Amino acid sequence: MTQSPPKLSIKTIPLFKSVLTAFFTGGLLTFFSPPTVQAEMTDSPKMVVDEVWQIVNNEFVDRNFNQVNWQNKREELLKANYSSKKQAYRAINQALKQLNDPYTRFLPPEQFEVLTGQTSGEVSGVGIRIAIDPRTQDLYIIDVIKKSPAVEAGLKRGDRIVRIDGKPTALMNLEQASEALKGELESVVRIEISRERKPAFEVKVTRSQIEVPSVDFSLKKEGELNVGYIKLDEFSSLAAQQMKEAIDELKEQKASAFVLDLRGNPGGLLFASVDIARMWMAEGEIVDVVDRRGGHRRFQANNSAITDLPLVVLVDGNSASASEILTGALKENKRATIVGTTTYGKGLVQSVHSLSDGSGLAVTISRYYPPSGININKTGITPDVVQNISKEQEFLLTQNPSLLATKDDPQYSKAVTVLKMRSSIPPKNSVNPVSILQ
Repeated sequence: MTQSPPKLSIKTIPLFKSVLTAFFTGGLLTFFSPPTVQAEMTDSPKMVVDEVWQIVNNEFVDRNFNQVNWQNKREELLKANYSSKKQAYRAINQALKQLNDPYTRFLPPEQFEVLTGQTSGEVSGVGIRIAIDPRTQDLYIIDVIKKSPAVEAGLKRGDRIVRIDGKPTALMNLEQASEALKGELESVVRIEISRERKPAFEVKVTRSQIEVPSVDFSLKKEGELNVGYIKLDEFSSLAAQQMKEAIDELKEQKASAFVLDLRGNPGGLLFASVDIARMWMAEGEIVDVVDRRGGHRRFQANNSAITDLPLVVLVDGNSASASEILTGALKENKRATIVGTTTYGKGLVQSVHSLSDGSGLAVTISRYYPPSGININKTGITPDVVQNISKEQEFLLTQNPSLLATKDDPQYSKAVTVLKMRSSIPPKNSVNPVSILQ
């Protein structure tokens, strides 16, 4: 199965494992089968097999199913005998592979749980992001989520995690460590910490429901410019509200321009991208979503923008899906200057369905187009200002995220240069330069 574009932080595991993000969630369909078939499939792996077939049959964007006879495929799938769920899951994956769409994919229960937590913006955990030091192979904390159990327990960025529930982390990879930290609400995990200039000590942390921040922001003084820097990690259901709070607070801090960082953002919810676009642009088309029957659903700005200050958007090859919807809208409506490298190129929309055994299915249901109508699938969006970054620089930013939006971040530095240049250009019919970029 083709994986989603990775986030900028290559060697990190957040509160949950990264899974390809879908654009918006759909409800479970009502499935109809002949009574005899239903009786045979009750509490059988065949039930999930048929649920998947029905959803694809009703929703998949390509009505020809990539030249696969989908009716015959159902008969083939239901004739087979499945001795276990795993065997049924393999058959599902093989059938979906024939559709030749990497984004239509089956998610076993554990992966589906991760995906729903990711798009909801809430997870059960302790509230830390972890990474492995490539020099020493030590597991350490790279971020502590605000208002989390980890904060209450006194955990800090840079702490080395020696043991989790008594098990040495030296024997774990990132995914194993992440799994060990997860658990049921109100359960307790014991974490042994090594901190510089202190002997190792153990803390007990009670897992709770955590609102995962999709947005990180700060005000940066760049000469005469007060730059409001906003990093958007993904388009979760909470992202729009968090974005509004970030813009409002930075305006209160007297920001005179903005940099919106979408580098490494793999996407998320369609409606989150539309809501966020409306915060930046007062008018214009945002995106056109076209279903398999050729029906169009166009989303427009609605005069609800909360700022018209100069804006630069940072993107890279891992900016995908909802990131590209937002980037395309801001670029083509001339609301922002796009800086960085060409985006990932994913012009497809998925709907996500829960299945009867706790597993899930993401199925491609639509294609989307920026205001120009250009198909960006597999080609991406080219920035207005191309600014590459070396492997060494990317590695440095990955290992030390605090260097993002500093002089050690060449793409951010280019964004500041663009803002300064645009801010010095006087508007028409004016003799005095202004600092507003239209």
